[in-house]
Amino acid sequence: MSTTTTLRRTSLNAIQRAAGGRMVDFHGWELAVQFSSILQEHHAVRKAAGMFDVSHMGQVTIEGPQSLAFLQKVSANDAGRLKIGDAMYSHLLNPRGGLVDDVIFSKLGDERWFMVVNAATADKDFAWLSAQAAGMSVQLENRSDYYGMMALQGPMAERIMASVSPAAAKLKRFGAHELDLYGQKCLITRTGYTGEDGFEAIVPNEIASRVWETLMVNGASYGLLPCGLGCRDTLRLEAGYLLYGSDVDDEHTSFEANYGWVVKLAKGDFIGKPALEKQQREGLKRKLLGVKLTERGVPRPGAPVLLGEEKLGTLTSATFSPTLQAGIGVGYMNRPDLAAGTKVQIELHGRRFAAEIAAVPFYKRPK
Repeated sequence: MSTTTTLRRTSLNAIQRAAGGRMVDFHGWELAVQFSSILQEHHAVRKAAGMFDVSHMGQVTIEGPQSLAFLQKVSANDAGRLKIGDAMYSHLLNPRGGLVDDVIFSKLGDERWFMVVNAATADKDFAWLSAQAAGMSVQLENRSDYYGMMALQGPMAERIMASVSPAAAKLKRFGAHELDLYGQKCLITRTGYTGEDGFEAIVPNEIASRVWETLMVNGASYGLLPCGLGCRDTLRLEAGYLLYGSDVDDEHTSFEANYGWVVKLAKGDFIGKPALEKQQREGLKRKLLGVKLTERGVPRPGAPVLLGEEKLGTLTSATFSPTLQAGIGVGYMNRPDLAAGTKVQIELHGRRFAAEIAAVPFYKRPK
């Protein structure tokens, strides 16, 4: 019996193939892992600009008189701080304090919000959000099949975006701008997951290729390259961003993930708050810490981290950093108090490599 499954394709699939993208199965989506090389694309984003097809991400609209109360209930961060035109990174928590997902939502009106969720969790998130909305005056719609989404990232991103939308190019970090492009309602946010300045454009599928091609043509003189999943992972790990399903999930809390800054306990009640308060009182038993190899090597997820003969934990994300020219990773360690610089070892293929606990993010964009 055949077990073949049909991969889902984004509205940018054909244009990705035409650009020479090497396509792979990514959580059921056919996406480009690279076009030229992971290293070349990584450095293009750090030094010039790169563009990613992230259309597999999910989108949910939230409307109604109780939309703010709903967001305050389901997310750890304080949506009440946002003005119209602001976006915010947050964690959706379950009653145990574990992450249902990490998301970005934008305030588009007093009763109108837009949420971007992870690809692999989009259906789970929508079902969970819908359950939490029961009895509230709020309407949710899963718009994931309607939108294409692309991420323009890098120090030249602002200049390239200005060629399409001068207003969007002037957005502050975590700003959100609604606009018409080619007769269609679109949203551009000054967000991204690479550690660089940049924008994410969320546009109806029917104009996604046209927007992509326009940005690529206008960005050519600035060094803009199409980029794939390979360098997206090296860039986001250098920047210390979480990968849902690897670094966080329903069993790990924001505090354990070293993202306590997302949690606003003073804002009022929200799902997961009692569990987080209890964890804060009792102290953490594990924490996501950074590790950096101090000798040449390429760490991989699942590699054990040791302090002498004591196993501290295993890496959840790990790779060779093209910017730092060193192996880096993060993992949950059973010694949350270990300071940066503590000498440890990473076991790879039966051999121990010298390493040290490192501050996260590993890379910060020059100001």
